[in-house]
Amino acid sequence: MRIIFTSDTHGHLFPTNYAKNCPENSGLFLLASQIKKDENTLVLDGGDSLQGTPLLSYYLEHKDEYDFNPMAEGFNAMGLDYYTLGNHDFNFGYEAIEDYTRYMKATLISANVEDLDGKLGIQKNVIHTMPDGTRVGITAAVTGYVNVWEQPEHLEKLNVTDPVKALSEQYEELKDKCDLTIAIYHGGFEEDLETGALLSQSSENQACKICRELGYDILLTGHQHIAVAGTVIEGTYGVQPPSNAVKYCLLNVDKKDSSFDITSELVIPDAPDEKCREIIEAHSFMNGLTDKIQTWLDEPIGCLEKEIAPEAKLDAAIHGSKVAAIFNQVQLDYTGADFSCTSLANDPLGLKKEITVRDVLGIYQFANTVEVKEVTKAVLKTALERCAEYFDYNAETGEISVSEKFLKPKIEHYNYDYYAGLEYAYDLTKPVGERVVMLRKLDGTELRDDEKYTLVTSNYRATGTGGYECIGNCKSVGSYSDEMPDLLINFIRKNSPVKEIINGRFTVNNLTV
Repeated sequence: MRIIFTSDTHGHLFPTNYAKNCPENSGLFLLASQIKKDENTLVLDGGDSLQGTPLLSYYLEHKDEYDFNPMAEGFNAMGLDYYTLGNHDFNFGYEAIEDYTRYMKATLISANVEDLDGKLGIQKNVIHTMPDGTRVGITAAVTGYVNVWEQPEHLEKLNVTDPVKALSEQYEELKDKCDLTIAIYHGGFEEDLETGALLSQSSENQACKICRELGYDILLTGHQHIAVAGTVIEGTYGVQPPSNAVKYCLLNVDKKDSSFDITSELVIPDAPDEKCREIIEAHSFMNGLTDKIQTWLDEPIGCLEKEIAPEAKLDAAIHGSKVAAIFNQVQLDYTGADFSCTSLANDPLGLKKEITVRDVLGIYQFANTVEVKEVTKAVLKTALERCAEYFDYNAETGEISVSEKFLKPKIEHYNYDYYAGLEYAYDLTKPVGERVVMLRKLDGTELRDDEKYTLVTSNYRATGTGGYECIGNCKSVGSYSDEMPDLLINFIRKNSPVKEIINGRFTVNNLTV
């Protein structure tokens, strides 16, 4: 038998890059044109489908106008059999999930998501019998950090429980009824798969724990966006595809007496061919939606006084980011907080002088909201020390580079934060944890040890994710429902032409920003 597994497709349906307005080799329709499915093939998906492209951003705002769901159309074209939910699928509330499941032909499985309204058709497990009689038990779970990240109103009709406990219960239910057991886990590996080093103390990712403590034959993981072609931990075979439907996992499972021989690979799709064009043509009923999206994306919203060229990651981390300064100013103006911190996407990004909706969604790619935390000087210093871990320093040559902690096992430039309202300095010649050598307000006023301040950041960072537990443990004094892309669009409209913004100041090894 074969298993085709996708995860973290993040709204990629057409082979199109919306931000750059050009074709790219990605998307469910492209995969559907190249996947060869027969009766001996299972097609499975690990979630995070409803967020990530302008297609989904626009659709979810206007879903009541259409009698289809774009991502459901893609998965149906692929012949998807079973799927689960990822953390981002909760971002838009119960109604968005209900809309998605209504149009899906596949069966939704989740052992740790309880549907309190009973409209989603969630199964805790299924037993799929292959033509040769092999009984395949399939269950699934999403990271428990949904409860940490998600806005409470989005979970009013849903209850998310501990994934390890839920998967353990389902394994006990399935093991004696099935020949092969599979768990789909929307979570990643908490250890470096090469060295075994623990990557985080949190329970966001628990795949290694699941492998060691349960007994599944196959664990299909996601969430981390790490390309794992295949690994074996305590007898459990694990894989993980990267994000955005640019690759999928192909597992070949051969029965050998009472056991199974499992091999796998990550498959990169070829460029769109005639079959892909036929699939897209068969979905021409979506043209009205896609035409409206392109019109919306090209809508002018304002301009900058001067274009911002794409900012190289290390250069921006050392010398400052004009894009990050805009993000921080939006957050400060919206909340009135004392300080702000923000991060940037992994890719080097800039802004043209004339700005459209497409440009904004290209540089701010997530539906983050903002949250205000009550912080102290000590908290700010601890958070900045985490930022300073981004750098490696060669004392002999004076060369500064990006630490492998932010590059492996996955690239995490987005966990380096830029601050506004503060002046600070890093001395990379000092040990990690002792690199912040100056910290004060932007006007030069010293921060007081006994005073409380307000810090605005994304709802993502406010949970402490990325090594910022010091922020996550602080009291929340303001939570907002407006999403940052919308706030950014409104800011540009209101302040055009937007001048260069200087709202923070820092140095790295005396390299003045």
